[in-house]
Amino acid sequence: MRRHNGFTLIELLVVISIIGLLSSIVLVSLNSVRRKTRDTIRLSDMRQIQLALELYRDSNNTYPGNTDDDCSGWDAGFNGGPGSGDLFIQPLEIGKFMAKTPGDPATTGICGGYSYFRYPAGEYGCDALRGAYFVLGVRDIETSGNPYPSSPGWSCPSRNWQGEFDWVVGRFEQ
Repeated sequence: MRRHNGFTLIELLVVISIIGLLSSIVLVSLNSVRRKTRDTIRLSDMRQIQLALELYRDSNNTYPGNTDDDCSGWDAGFNGGPGSGDLFIQPLEIGKFMAKTPGDPATTGICGGYSYFRYPAGEYGCDALRGAYFVLGVRDIETSGNPYPSSPGWSCPSRNWQGEFDWVVGRFEQ
């Protein structure tokens, strides 16, 4: 009886199939972790921007105006991609209320990612006595549908921004 060293073709195919299956499972899990990480960054950025907006209002008695001409007046984070020089909410950075302009970790296209707009008092039927107000939102949260479960939401009698953003918040100046 002769003894053969090595593996049969069937044995090699089984091992390769198992390695391929395990690799695909790991890649799917890794993509899920990446999406969750990007969403965590987005929500952290939103809290940081909110805090900077409140600090700005405390110092200036108003929220910053709109600085972008693109996107129908909405300030959008990293318009055109990181390093493009387009600032998100410029007065917060200039006034040292934020050290660095945050940008969406994945959405870098024009008018995507984070958005900010300051509306005049009474716009969309909101209470004019409470003054002007801002709306801050993020689109494209990857791990849930619209709205994101922790979204505070923001609406006026004739407009609900929750339908436009996955996560949105707003505040009156008064």
